Amino acid sequence: MEKELKTRDQIQEEFTWNLKDMYENDSLWESDLKLIEDKALELVKYQGKVCETADDLLKVLELSAFISEKLTYAYSYAARLFDQDQGNSTHQSMYQKVLGLYAKISTEMSFIDPEILACDTCTLEKYYKSNKELELYRKQIEEIQRLKEHTLSADMERVVAMTTEMSNTPNEIYEAFNNVDIKFPTIKGEDGEDVMITQGRFVPLLMSADRRVRQDTFKAYYDTLKGFINTLAASYSGEVKQRIFHSKIRNYESNLVAAVDANDVSPEVYDNLINTVNANLDKLHAYVSLRKKCLNVDALHMYDIYTPMIADVAKKVTYEEAQETICKALAVLGDDYVDILKEGFNNRWIDVYENQGKRTGAYSDTAYGCHPYMLLNYTDTFDDMFTTAHEMGHSIHSYYSNQAQPFIYSNYKIFVAEVASTCNEILLLEYLLKNCTDKKERAYLLNHYLDSFKGTVYRQTQFAEFEKITNEMVEKGESLNAENLSSLYKDINERYYGPDMISDDEIAYEWARIPHFYYNFYVYQYATSFCAAVAIAEKILTEGEPAVAAYKKFLSSGCIDAPVELLKIAGVDLTTPAPIESALAKMGTIVQELATLVVD
Repeated sequence: MEKELKTRDQIQEEFTWNLKDMYENDSLWESDLKLIEDKALELVKYQGKVCETADDLLKVLELSAFISEKLTYAYSYAARLFDQDQGNSTHQSMYQKVLGLYAKISTEMSFIDPEILACDTCTLEKYYKSNKELELYRKQIEEIQRLKEHTLSADMERVVAMTTEMSNTPNEIYEAFNNVDIKFPTIKGEDGEDVMITQGRFVPLLMSADRRVRQDTFKAYYDTLKGFINTLAASYSGEVKQRIFHSKIRNYESNLVAAVDANDVSPEVYDNLINTVNANLDKLHAYVSLRKKCLNVDALHMYDIYTPMIADVAKKVTYEEAQETICKALAVLGDDYVDILKEGFNNRWIDVYENQGKRTGAYSDTAYGCHPYMLLNYTDTFDDMFTTAHEMGHSIHSYYSNQAQPFIYSNYKIFVAEVASTCNEILLLEYLLKNCTDKKERAYLLNHYLDSFKGTVYRQTQFAEFEKITNEMVEKGESLNAENLSSLYKDINERYYGPDMISDDEIAYEWARIPHFYYNFYVYQYATSFCAAVAIAEKILTEGEPAVAAYKKFLSSGCIDAPVELLKIAGVDLTTPAPIESALAKMGTIVQELATLVVD
C-alpha cells in the first residue's frame, strides 16, 4: 500500500475512464447545454395547452423526452469529471452549472404532469386513436396518472421544482466533507510503516490480519469523525427534513411511503424485510459466534468484523486477475454477456484506482446513448474483485435495457437496481466454490459468502431500520442530534450482532460515514435484491438456458412494468417473505458447513 495517494495526473491513462466517448471536448458539452435551454424555451410555449390536441400532446412528450435525454447525458459527463477529482475547481464549476440547469429545467417543465392529469381518460383514448405515435407514450402517461393524488397544481409544481437545488444542499455538504475536507491521521501499518488512513483505505485496513492495525485504524477513524459529529448530525437532519417537506407537500402519510411509491413498491415490502430479518437474527448471531471462534479471541470487537475468519488464505487479486476470473465465472450467462464484459474492460469504461480528491466507494452510471461508466477504488483485495463484478452487473443491466428500450422506458427502477449486480457476485462465488479443491480455501470462500449475507442483507437492513426510525422521529416532531442519532445507532447495532459481539463505543458514530443515508430509503433494496439474486443465480445454475433467457428478458425490460412484476419474469416474487426466508435459510446452512470445516 502506497504511503501517499497519487494525484490524478499520475494515474496511468489505461486505468482511467475515457470520457471522450461522451464528448470529445468540453465545448461540445457547452453546446449541448445551450441546445437544452433552446428546446426548453420551445417547450414552455405549450404551457396551458399540453392537451389541446393530440398533436400538441405528442410534441410536448417528444420535446420533454429529448430534453431529459440530453440533460441526463450532459449531467453524467460533468458528474464523472467531478468524481474523478472533486478538488478540481473547473470540474466543480461544471458540475454546479449542470445541477443549476437541472433545477431550472425541472422548474420550466413542471407544468406538464398537472396538465396531463387534468386531461380526462376519454379524451386521451381519442388521442391515441387519432395519432398512433402517441401509443409509445401510453405507459408514461399511465405512470403520471398513477401518482395523480400526489401531483400538485402547475403553479405548486413549479414552486416545488424551484426547491431542487436547495434540497440538495445537505448531500452536497456531506459529499464535500466526506470526500475532500476531512483528513484522517497516520497509523503504523503491518510492517511498521506509516500509512495515512483514507476513506478508500479504511475497510482494507480493517481487513488486516494484524489486530493492532485494525484497532488503531478503527479508533483513529472514528475519533476523527467524532470531532465533527455535530456538523454531520446537522447535515443529516437537514437531509431528512427536506425529504419530509417533499413527502408532506405531496400528501403522503410518511416519507417512507413517498420514497417507495416513487418506485411503485408497497411499503409493506420494506416492513416485511425488516420484520423477516429481525425474526432471523439467530443466523447472524451464529455467524458472529463462529467468527469469534475462528479468530480465537476472548472478546470479538467491531474492528474484527472485516478481517477474514480463515487465516493464511487471503491473497491479493490484481485488477488483471480479477478481469480474467470474472469473465470465466459469468460465462454461464452466455457469449453475448461475456463480450460486453470484455468490451468494458478493454475500452476504458472503468476508472480503476484511487487518487487524491476522487470520490470514495464504487458505482456504475449510464447515460442513454453511451456505454456505462464504472468508478472503482481498486486496492488488489479479494473484495475488490467482487466489487468489480458487482458494478459490472449494474453496467450490463443498463446496457441491455438501453439496447432494448426507448429512452423513456430504459431507466429501470431503483428497486431492481441491485439484482443484476448481486447476481454477478453470487455467480462469481459459486464458480470459485465449484472450482475449489482445497478445504481451507473452501472455508475462506464460505466465509466470504457469509460476509456477503452479513453485509448485504443484515447490515443494509440494519441501515434501513435506522433510516426508518430517524425519519419517523422527525415526523413526530422530535429533533435529530449527534447524541440521539449515535445512541439509536449503537442500540440497533447491539441487537443485530448479538451477545458475542462487543459494540465498541466508536461504532455509535458509524451512521455518519454512510453516504447512502442521503439516498432516501435506498439501502433496503440491497437486501431485497440480494435475496432475489440468490434465487435467480440458483435457477441459472440448475436450469441453464431457460433461466438465462428469462433473466436477460428481465435485464432488457427497463421500467415497462412495476419492478416487483418485472422480477417475476426471472422467477422471483418479492410480494411474499419466501425469497428472504429462503436466502437466510441458505446462510444458516453455510454457517453450519463452515463450522464443520473449522472443527475438522
